Amino acid sequence: MATLSCPTYNFPAVIKPSANEIANSALNVRNLKKAVRHVHRDGLVVISDVVPHAHLDHLNTRMVQDALKLQARGEDGPFNYNLGNMQQDAPPVAEFFNPSIFINPVATQVTSAVLGPRPKWTFYSADSAMPPIPGSSPQLQPVHSDADFSHPDHPFALVVNVPLVTMDPRNGSTEIWPGTHNNDISAQEGAHGDRASGRIRETFLAERTEICPPVQPTIKKGSILIRDLRLWHAGMPNYSQDVRIMLAMIHFAPWYRNSMRLEFAHDVRPLLEELDREGKLGLQAAVDWTESEALIDSYLDRGFGNSYNFDQEK
Repeated sequence: MATLSCPTYNFPAVIKPSANEIANSALNVRNLKKAVRHVHRDGLVVISDVVPHAHLDHLNTRMVQDALKLQARGEDGPFNYNLGNMQQDAPPVAEFFNPSIFINPVATQVTSAVLGPRPKWTFYSADSAMPPIPGSSPQLQPVHSDADFSHPDHPFALVVNVPLVTMDPRNGSTEIWPGTHNNDISAQEGAHGDRASGRIRETFLAERTEICPPVQPTIKKGSILIRDLRLWHAGMPNYSQDVRIMLAMIHFAPWYRNSMRLEFAHDVRPLLEELDREGKLGLQAAVDWTESEALIDSYLDRGFGNSYNFDQEK
């Protein structure tokens, strides 16, 4: 632990693309170099102003409605660690599938530069910080890593987070521990499959705090976050009266043998296939295609937390 450095600059690093870069949906070589450097060194980079707000608003309206339905299930809901942090999927149909959100070309440009050409996209979901229930105490997740299994000691999976609204400490922006992506599972407790696996041991947290304390940043709407799957983090309480939703897509290295698959409605298929024909997809998308009606009836009942396995086949 003591060998891990701490950023001496503002964390997280935020790259602000130029108007030309935004118009071309691609970072220039200098900004791409910065993004790759920060992913390797810090475990996280933020790129601002790359997702149109109107696209986010359209999806947020529907997902807030869904989040409140899931919260009403109480102990039977898809919560991660506590009832204040809900996991939910976006509606997997074309009406709510905007490529600027789910397959943002700037995000894919960065993940390809780190992981190799055409990373494998096999997971998407969202983390929703729920408003406080009257009379309840604020709830936060334990500090944990999503890589709760024996994993490579170099980047193999990057999470592309897209907040649907501006995130800050008031509405539950995620607590992030800079530079902790270079740890192995010896810092963790709880086996994969446990509801609270991947928790970081208190002794490691105390030692790391002395070297480099965690940060709960403000991330502006329209930004994307790209973080190493191994990075320590924790969901924090939402003190506002509004649901705070942050999407999560995972890109795996093309050589990494993860066997998960996406499930989308047939009406999404032409969008992905057209992008692929135009050379703009940039991903291997492992998708099972299903009728829209069936998915609309079932997508809120999907797995959550440790029901997903981010490990690779042996």
